[in-house]
Amino acid sequence: MKAIIYDKYGSAEMIQVTDIPKPDPGEDEILVKVMAASLNAYDWHFLSADIFLIRLMGGGLLRPKNTRLGADLAGRVESVGKNIHQFKPGDEVYGEIGAWGNGAFAEFVAAPERAFALKPANLSFEQSAAVPMAAITALQALRDTARVQPGQKVLINGASGGVGTFAVQIAKYYGAEVTAVCSTGKMEMVRSLGADHIIDYTKEDFTKSGQKYDLILAVNGYHPISAYKRALMPEGMYAMAGGSMRQIFECALLGQRLSESGGRRMKTVSAKIKQADLIFLKELLEAGSIVPIIDRTYPLSEAKEAMRYLGTGHARGKIVLTMA
Repeated sequence: MKAIIYDKYGSAEMIQVTDIPKPDPGEDEILVKVMAASLNAYDWHFLSADIFLIRLMGGGLLRPKNTRLGADLAGRVESVGKNIHQFKPGDEVYGEIGAWGNGAFAEFVAAPERAFALKPANLSFEQSAAVPMAAITALQALRDTARVQPGQKVLINGASGGVGTFAVQIAKYYGAEVTAVCSTGKMEMVRSLGADHIIDYTKEDFTKSGQKYDLILAVNGYHPISAYKRALMPEGMYAMAGGSMRQIFECALLGQRLSESGGRRMKTVSAKIKQADLIFLKELLEAGSIVPIIDRTYPLSEAKEAMRYLGTGHARGKIVLTMA
């Protein structure tokens, strides 16, 4: 089968489309014929090792230990292991396999059934593949970490990317008053997702406006923590789901110390795949409460170009690979 592999850290030039053996599902796995897979910042971090923690946390110090990329996918069940009861051949599914070694950028994947749920009936394979990691990150950040309540003032920094577009919609679903931060050319798209207020970061620094928020979700966290803290309500929360290596280290190492007893809190957000969340998102998608935003779609043969575009950091919503 065709698959994307890389054996050196670096740019998009490091990846190649090659033939590898088609996987056999284990007793507790399903084999999925991949119809579409989406790219995440997660994939760029593994490819480029731009966050040095990738090297230290089992990724491989000098070169990648795992040469496969891709976590998000949608496809059709090809076969199932003998212990599988939830799915059968022919079922259309979507899911996220990052916890099981990646490999979604391929024509077939084998992974545990708990990594998948039935695909939303009203979505294409491409749209479904754009959902899992980004939407679960937004959902868990807002619902579980911040416990957003109706009427709260929520600011999404990085509102036009994969996680951000879902975060705007999910925050509105939970009744928040949403302020979205993005660049000039993406303001109308973000407005269409339901944002109540939009700040063009090329013209205004929201951390200096004097406005206070109950929650700041930083998908792109490029301000110092002290600046975010200044923009929080007395009992507000700063939750970081992405950003520069400096902000990631600052929040991971200093967040707990900078949090105030009974006051402002600093948290990092690391999404964990849960089948129950995939099922919940399926319900939201089928009800039209949230929609995936796809910027560009590429065939697997043009994966390098797709990865180059991901690396610019300018995508509106998600980038998707198709396995035609």
